Amino acid sequence: MSKTNNIDFLNDPVAGTLKKMTVPVIYGMILLMTFNLVDTFFVGLLGTKPLAAISFTFPVTFTVISLMIGLGIGTSAVIAKLLGKGNKELAKTTASVALYLGAIIVTALSFLGFIFADQIFGLLGASPSALVLIHQYMDVWYFGSICLIGPMIGNAILRASGDTKTPSIVMGSAGLINAILDPILIFGFGPVPALGMQGAAVATFISWGFGFGFIIYILTVKKNLISLKLPHFSEVKKAARQIAKIGFPAAGANMLTPLAAAVMTAIVARYGESAVAAFGVGSRLESIACLVILAMSMTLPPFISQNFGASKMDRVEYSYKSSIKFVLMWQVLIYVVMVLLAPWISDAFAKEQQVADIIQLFIWILPLGYGLQGVIILTNSSFNALHKPMMALVLSVVRLFVCYVPLAYLGSILFDLEGLFVGALLGNVVMAGISYYFFSKQFSAPDNAAKVILS
Repeated sequence: MSKTNNIDFLNDPVAGTLKKMTVPVIYGMILLMTFNLVDTFFVGLLGTKPLAAISFTFPVTFTVISLMIGLGIGTSAVIAKLLGKGNKELAKTTASVALYLGAIIVTALSFLGFIFADQIFGLLGASPSALVLIHQYMDVWYFGSICLIGPMIGNAILRASGDTKTPSIVMGSAGLINAILDPILIFGFGPVPALGMQGAAVATFISWGFGFGFIIYILTVKKNLISLKLPHFSEVKKAARQIAKIGFPAAGANMLTPLAAAVMTAIVARYGESAVAAFGVGSRLESIACLVILAMSMTLPPFISQNFGASKMDRVEYSYKSSIKFVLMWQVLIYVVMVLLAPWISDAFAKEQQVADIIQLFIWILPLGYGLQGVIILTNSSFNALHKPMMALVLSVVRLFVCYVPLAYLGSILFDLEGLFVGALLGNVVMAGISYYFFSKQFSAPDNAAKVILS
């Protein structure tokens, strides 16, 4: 049994436990999401070209972030299962190894991104003038990316132990710092010179640095959740293998999303910089609109993993299905709110009418499928929690490169930009049904449930 911060994953009522875990994460993520949205808003005030330039960076930055999220998923699944079995010391060793592994990987990936920046963004369709602006942002962003291991992997360790309040404080504080520094560094204030797009990246770097220091202090001094002594090589090898078994497929699945976003950006780029700028704004709005889904994708897996470790599969099934019902109803409400606010949202982010019109078109169509997208996201995170990462990876491939991108591309051929948005929506509709069907099969009969337990 694991009982941390008054949350007992294994015995407390399922619905109440998930609510108690998720609400603090939502509060933290509201401020954390301002990283992207605030950057987009203030950069948008610089004009359409800077807004288009920062939109080109989304697939690349999200690739690095997705890798860290994937490693966080693997870390959370392994540690939560160990805690469910009552093995705290091994969980601490695994947590330490996860931080080392994350630091090595993110450094290597960012270095490659820095070296091949021109080639990467050129393939995305960025013009030479856009590349100048992209470098102003990304050269700083790559340098600061090492700090991602704090909020991504460190917070995963805390959530696996049942603590969702501290990660929310970390995320919220970092987001608030970024929101305060953005206008100061982008436009200048007093003795601080105006740095333009570079200022947005510096603000993000400082915010991440704060988050990194905060989370390492909590893990070592306050919570004692990581081991301060260097583990033996055999322990490192074993822990890294367990994390990688789930983390790398999960990271691969997550990295497919920015890859698909890159393909979508390239398709949208055929309609001009105004379309790219609007699509970038829409993508950032999506992260806000799906806030509850993203929060549940962080809190549901450790709950499932601990109950999986304790062989309480009835609680696993109930938590999954109740979460699906909730997100479907919640996202209907979010869609209505977005449609009502569409004129004001588009005016806030666009200085040109053409950009504003495309943002409104985006809002009218794509958010219709966010609840179904939630089904897909929660299903994949639940498969990872059950230590079935390859199933989640396969579903991600099917979703993005059999349903989402092909239908969006077909729609663009038939009905231009409007058809692209409708095709993407239909891709989510089809994939939500497939995802729910395959996860429900895990519990369709006692023998299937036994297979899940024994796998």
